[in-house]
Amino acid sequence: MTFPVLALICVAALLGPLLALPQKWRLPVVIGELLAGLLIGRTALNLVDPAEPTFTFLADMGFALVMFVAGTHVPVRNKAIRSALGRGALGLIAVSVVAAAIGIALASVFGGGHAPLYIVLLASSSAALVLPIVGSLGLAGPNVLAMTAQVALADTLAIIALPLALDPATAGTAALGSLAVLACSGVVFVLLRQGERTGLRDRIHKVSESRKFALELRIQLIILFALAGLAVWSHVSIMLAGFVFGLVVSAAGEPRRLARQLFAITEGFLGPLFFLWLGASLNLHELAAHPPMILLGLALGVGAIAAHSVTRFFGQPLPLGVLSASQLGVPVAAATIGIQANLLAPGEPSALVLGALVTIAAATVAAGRFAGTAAKAGALPAPDPE
Repeated sequence: MTFPVLALICVAALLGPLLALPQKWRLPVVIGELLAGLLIGRTALNLVDPAEPTFTFLADMGFALVMFVAGTHVPVRNKAIRSALGRGALGLIAVSVVAAAIGIALASVFGGGHAPLYIVLLASSSAALVLPIVGSLGLAGPNVLAMTAQVALADTLAIIALPLALDPATAGTAALGSLAVLACSGVVFVLLRQGERTGLRDRIHKVSESRKFALELRIQLIILFALAGLAVWSHVSIMLAGFVFGLVVSAAGEPRRLARQLFAITEGFLGPLFFLWLGASLNLHELAAHPPMILLGLALGVGAIAAHSVTRFFGQPLPLGVLSASQLGVPVAAATIGIQANLLAPGEPSALVLGALVTIAAATVAAGRFAGTAAKAGALPAPDPE
């Protein structure tokens, strides 16, 4: 990678904020970044090479940070979210039952024997997408908390279950790797809580702030990248490392200064770079060569929306059910692992991503409608007409 290419990537990533600028559209920034990646990547102009090692490594760093920030956005210490865990778990169980029926039906229709994979995809959610949307639109209330709990549970469990569903032959190794990451994260949580009780973290914070050392940021990045390295070594997605460490930091309590620093690194550079790399990695032309895969992708997207909409019967507003169906990391990881290990049929990786794009589009519309309805009811600020 060269500096001109990096400058091009940064310029293209500005499409995200530009499309999100009109508040009445209520579009999340990541949509424009994904579209920018499609434009300059394999699908359209082919100006960047997503397989370039430096680009890929920076995107992996961005993915880890995006998932970390998503985990820190889950209000683990909030008593309200704890009380919502039961409702969120109930919603996830209902979604999983419907997802199992749809996944088995899709595997029967399209063949390939990938029913476990389809079930995991249909039941999964993307905290990296849903939580930023919730934050950017200012969504709040008991129903939003229940949805947040459901998304957090679904994302974590799907990340753990994906290797088992995709390649049962390596299920044992993947399970051990997941346990290793979870165990190390537990140790980190104990150390952080001990530092909180003894006052060590406060002393580090004061020295860091007065001397401009950014020690907290450095320490957090060391732990995050170490966990990501453990995940890669044990053949587990870095999604798990980033998201679980984010939950740990959220449970231990994240200083505001650290939150601002992480926001600057993630949202200002590595996060947009990751989403642009993701868009650039997709080659939607593959779907044209395999028409049944187009139907599979659409069916996966619509099926996920239908499965998550079942929470409507448990008192959840339909738009929030559709929003919780938003997927990103799990389908991308499934497509990546499937390509590398030759586990998927031709065109099937693109079908998985197409299904994710369908859920993202539906979630964007649903979130905007819910925010607009809440604003009219006085629960949220009305959008700026300009």
